[in-house]
Amino acid sequence: MTYPFAPPGQDSPSAALFSLRGRTAFVTGAAGHLGSATARAFVEAGARVILHGRRAAPLQRFAEELGSAGHASELACFDVRDYAAMRMFFAEEAAAGRRLDILVHNAYTGRPTPWRGAHEEDFETAFQSGPTAAFELVKAAEPLLARAARATGQASVIFISSMYGHVSPDPRLYGDSGLDSPPHYGAAKGALLQLTRYLACHLAPQGIRVNAVSPGPFPKAEIQTRDPAFLKRLEEKVPMGRVGRAGEIAGPLLFLASEASSYVTGVNLAVDGGWTAW
Repeated sequence: MTYPFAPPGQDSPSAALFSLRGRTAFVTGAAGHLGSATARAFVEAGARVILHGRRAAPLQRFAEELGSAGHASELACFDVRDYAAMRMFFAEEAAAGRRLDILVHNAYTGRPTPWRGAHEEDFETAFQSGPTAAFELVKAAEPLLARAARATGQASVIFISSMYGHVSPDPRLYGDSGLDSPPHYGAAKGALLQLTRYLACHLAPQGIRVNAVSPGPFPKAEIQTRDPAFLKRLEEKVPMGRVGRAGEIAGPLLFLASEASSYVTGVNLAVDGGWTAW
């Protein structure tokens, strides 16, 4: 982004705050709805982005899409619940002398179900892919994050929580849509917020910042098309009167990943159109 008042060919000082040039970012769930918007924002800001996912085909398609726009990326394919594979990946990155400036944990595994349909296995899966995976990611990547902080003065970790980490779903919204937010989802996302605060305090001396983002309603296009009545109920619940567009997650994440938030750690940024402000 170049401003009119900047010297020719240069970013303005304000724009430079949001630049990720020379930085390396790792994004879990990078081929997903919000993960892809995040990864795209990071590569456009100049970062080297490692796209993570558990299935190779969607990752490859997304990497090709980015490549067609002139953006190179790398792939890391493993389940975030496979902690051994995770440790191996970051150990190899460390052995290669690389650093990690930005770590975004966006991946989540779980099934939607009315609360009476939830089982203990659902809680295990949600927590394994949510707060436990987040903890294991940071622990495995800590040497690379610390290396980045020594080189540039900081590194940034961002956990993707949810509005349902703060408030309960309103069961009247869901009706017979089958899209009910289950109890294990909010419980896991709420745990991520406490882990954010804990790690922010414990990693601050190394220059590693840890923050969270809590998205509000960002339904995929197919859901909006399939159930317009459900979409209308969601929109009526939002103070801004509409659901979020995937690209609207990019700005808040770019802020937390960049020098623009260099004195921000241990916070949660709600990106929910005011949902949790009622």
